[in-house]
Amino acid sequence: MDKMNITEPARTLPVRAEVDVLVVGGGPSGIIAAQAAAEDGLKVMLLESRSFVGGNMTIGLPILGFLGQKGNQIIKGLPQKFIDRLAARDAASEHRYCPLHMGITLVEPEAVKTVGLEMLTQSGVDVLLYVFCAGVVMDGDTLRGIIIESKAGREVILAKVIVDCTGDADVAYRAGVPCEQGNEQGGMQPPTLMFCLGGVDTEKLRMSIAEEPRTYLTDFIPNEYFGQNNQFIVVGLRSLMQKAREDGFKLPVERTILITGLREGEIWVNMTRVSGVDGTDPVSLSHGEIEAREQIEQIQKYLIKYVPGFENARFTKMAPFLGIRETRRIVGEYTMTRDDILSCRRFDDAIAVASYPLDIHHPQGGDCTLEWCGDCYDIPFRSLVPQKVKNLLVAGRCISTTHEAMSAIRVMAPCMAMGEAAGRAAKMAVHDGIAPSDIDVQKLRKELLEHDAYLRPAEEAVV
Repeated sequence: MDKMNITEPARTLPVRAEVDVLVVGGGPSGIIAAQAAAEDGLKVMLLESRSFVGGNMTIGLPILGFLGQKGNQIIKGLPQKFIDRLAARDAASEHRYCPLHMGITLVEPEAVKTVGLEMLTQSGVDVLLYVFCAGVVMDGDTLRGIIIESKAGREVILAKVIVDCTGDADVAYRAGVPCEQGNEQGGMQPPTLMFCLGGVDTEKLRMSIAEEPRTYLTDFIPNEYFGQNNQFIVVGLRSLMQKAREDGFKLPVERTILITGLREGEIWVNMTRVSGVDGTDPVSLSHGEIEAREQIEQIQKYLIKYVPGFENARFTKMAPFLGIRETRRIVGEYTMTRDDILSCRRFDDAIAVASYPLDIHHPQGGDCTLEWCGDCYDIPFRSLVPQKVKNLLVAGRCISTTHEAMSAIRVMAPCMAMGEAAGRAAKMAVHDGIAPSDIDVQKLRKELLEHDAYLRPAEEAVV
């Protein structure tokens, strides 16, 4: 026996299920993809490794990207129906214009879990929680199924079409799709562990910023914005952080990022940061969780001592996992670039429209770079289609982009829109008995429009 390697004996695995469409990952893109695929009664299954669905919608972040840089709503369809369902429970705000993020939509994390499961089960989706994608079943270059691992052991789920919504391209990577990770040096945007404080006087906070802009300088957001909005995002307060550092505080970021919750006195804090974490490596992820939790004490003390409204703040809850901004990206039939974003590129196979800026949290250091295009840009279907492996589509932040372009399309509303397109494309491929890469994209666009998705006219597009 080699001490460094163990050879596992070959074994026969039981097939747990055979389905028409298998969606792997129950985050923003996966929830929507599964609903779209199940609309016509196909047998659809969704796999999720956690005990709940919702992904990054459950960690205290607002949903970014429903609105464009001109204030118009550019993502509708099934993603909007999800927000409507939350709003009916007083668990989502309207889409609010934000000078920095274009549009923010506040959601209640626990309600996301419940509503997500309700909408999936009511759509007829078979939801299987507590399972990991541990491998793939290949027939030449065609993906036939997924090997899952759980407390029940190793099993197989076979499917006619599979949609990878893992965010980390777990399925695509295991199936042999070429993947990239990070920038040219391999550096990835660092993750953040969100946490929540209660007992915050949010009115004192916002009026301090609105009335004394020179003291509480915010990045790109004019002080007038805070005078007009009682639910908001704060990004900046650099001078306060500098004072805290001079007083001996150790803070991991250059900017204070605060997000009001839907409940009175509640603030979610986006200020932990652990550089060098690889979200595909459990050792690295464990290090990130440990270090991020250690950072929270200093951040909380800084807020209480220096930021108006936090004088009586108390810790209430922490996100259930690290918020990962970047890991693997597939190499698909088309790779979106920085120029595609900044030139507001149009595509004749566009399946979604996005407007969020290039937003790169630097792999090293605590700062961030943002660049806006001035309007919106298309996401082409070809970027959801991986090279070398058939029977597979990818939706979410791990589609085919460069490191820079990924920083724009990674936020949740565009990911939800990609999920709807991938789910409908998978359904079409099953009905027509063809590979998803061979579907009629104009027929897909027509179906998306018929279901109230937002697309720009194809005749104005550039190939």
